[in-house]
Amino acid sequence: MVIELEGTINPGTAQFVTRGLKQAESSKHSLVIIRLDTPGGLDPSMRSIVKAILNASLPVVVYVAPKGARAASAGVMITIAAHVAAMAPQTNIGAAHPVSAGGKEINKTMSEKVVNDMVAYARSIAKERGRNVDWVEKAIRESVSITGDAAVENKVVDLVARDIDDLLALLDGREILLDNNKVKLGTKGLNLIYFTPGWRDRVLRTISNPNIAYILMMIGLAGLYFELAHPGAILPGVIGAIALILAFFSFQTLPVNYAGLLLIALAIIFFIAEIKVSSYGLLSVAGLISLILGSVMLFENIRVSLNLMMPTIVLIGGFFIAIAFLAFRAYRSQPKGGMEGLLGEIGVVEERIDPSGLIFAHGEYWKATSQEVAEQGEKVRIIGSKGLELIVKKEK
Repeated sequence: MVIELEGTINPGTAQFVTRGLKQAESSKHSLVIIRLDTPGGLDPSMRSIVKAILNASLPVVVYVAPKGARAASAGVMITIAAHVAAMAPQTNIGAAHPVSAGGKEINKTMSEKVVNDMVAYARSIAKERGRNVDWVEKAIRESVSITGDAAVENKVVDLVARDIDDLLALLDGREILLDNNKVKLGTKGLNLIYFTPGWRDRVLRTISNPNIAYILMMIGLAGLYFELAHPGAILPGVIGAIALILAFFSFQTLPVNYAGLLLIALAIIFFIAEIKVSSYGLLSVAGLISLILGSVMLFENIRVSLNLMMPTIVLIGGFFIAIAFLAFRAYRSQPKGGMEGLLGEIGVVEERIDPSGLIFAHGEYWKATSQEVAEQGEKVRIIGSKGLELIVKKEK
């Protein structure tokens, strides 16, 4: 079985690889080749893949390919965890110093803890597989990187192969340790079966991107907010609910900081409160501040792109404030319909009022009473109501 692992290491790709390994085991495949080309990715996802490889009951080969590919950062750990590590010509491996997912350096104290933890983890794997533990440590501490030929010379990987056919030819007859037992590989004449991602893998891989998850959450909140501010619109609420569910689905695959999530929820509460309370914009300002802080804090060790975040905050924040303003204006405005909409309006007497009669107002005939006698054709002002009967007084 050939599993193609290309792009960043995230929960979506981790689930794809681990599921592929399980399927290979259950289908009694002879060998699994993970064709790798990655710039790195999330530490928990990388560890999930490494754990699956280390505990696999069949031989696993990690092949850094095609030409021009790389096994950087988290890719180093995945490569050295394999029973056999191979690289194509014109590929490289290394640069495994831990950084935040946004590429930002971790502060010194935390960096020491993370680096030491990663070094111990990598050295134990390299020692288990008989690889160069000192070079692996350098790749983490000093971010060194080497080509495929140099990696073979330094005993980081086992061989260089032009393509998968060449790789299978080189693997034939090779002995590996599998569950502490020597196993001789017989790869001659093996058929290649590619494990392809399904629609679920594609969706999960896409929404596992923190930028996509952030956009989905903001669309969801905007839709639900519009529905709450203008009940009965329906479509914004439906779209918002769908986007929010997709966002929560992606959050379960990402290291979410719940303080950031609560700050964003608090921002929505402030915007809704702006509709009901005359704060002269203070609640809207508080909502914007809360929205910005929540967006920055939303994911742990992952930075949503600032080029995406700032326009989104401006757009969504402006949308919230505009809707709050419109809803507040509608909430405070004079009613235009029903009994409340008639108060203060002028009507024309159709039948003499003494003390009751009939008037014409707002395109309708109404029973009316007055303390003054009003003759037909005279104008009266509506000052109140009693049940379905209006109380009026003569317009001077």
